[in-house]
Amino acid sequence: MSKISIIVPTYNVEKYIARALESCINQTFKDIEIIVVDDCGNDKSIEIAKEYAKKDTRIKIIHNKTNLGTFAARNNGVKHSNSEYLMFLDPDDYLELDICKIAMENINEYVLLSFSYVKINKNNYEIFSAKWKNWQEYLKIIKKKQFTPWNLCNLIVKKDFYLKQILLSFQNYNLIFAEDLFVFALLINEKIKSIEYVGYYYIVNDNSITNLDKVDEKLADCEKILKLIRNSKINLNVKKYYLYFLNIEILDCKYRLHFINKYYYKIIKIGFHMKKKLKL
Repeated sequence: MSKISIIVPTYNVEKYIARALESCINQTFKDIEIIVVDDCGNDKSIEIAKEYAKKDTRIKIIHNKTNLGTFAARNNGVKHSNSEYLMFLDPDDYLELDICKIAMENINEYVLLSFSYVKINKNNYEIFSAKWKNWQEYLKIIKKKQFTPWNLCNLIVKKDFYLKQILLSFQNYNLIFAEDLFVFALLINEKIKSIEYVGYYYIVNDNSITNLDKVDEKLADCEKILKLIRNSKINLNVKKYYLYFLNIEILDCKYRLHFINKYYYKIIKIGFHMKKKLKL
């Protein structure tokens, strides 16, 4: 059994998949498996992955029957994994070559370890970094910095915890966006921490599933997550923080200027119903 499974949901990324896989197979920590999940694209991404799999037996390719979307594809990869820990890599991004080694040296008794990441676009880059030792410190950082310095990709998490807490919570919901925030809400009261080590490179890709023409889906998923939170066992104080997190996610849509007119009233409506339904 490998120590770490790196899950790579793959859909129409033939220009980038080689770089992503190279960043996995060249990790200085070798006790890993790399699970490529074929999400039924129509380019040569999987053919490229198969060529890598011929050369490296740590690469396993899983085929979805239909296109499921990134989050569901990740979870299908998790179900086929055989390791103690999980990491996630979007195939148009790549990993720092020491990140698996650094992660294993630091996770210890924690269920989740978050690390810093770099967001890169055509003209510049931005480093997202924050150090915290527990969830209380994390909440303070969120309030202070006005952003959530993490996503599902810049972390390592214990597989048994992920299966128990996260897959069970999401099994009846098909989410495309905003799942990151709900996952972190489930981690409140758990042993989590962050290190200031850049381990992940997030490439802003105009053709990504998270690009601007997906705002409809993102707002719809915010509404789904509102229902998840309302029905969850998360305590009231944490729900108040979560409302704050979800507002950040919605505002991320609002301030993409060319969508303001089309989505403004829908955004305001969601914010109103969040307060009403959560009874805050």
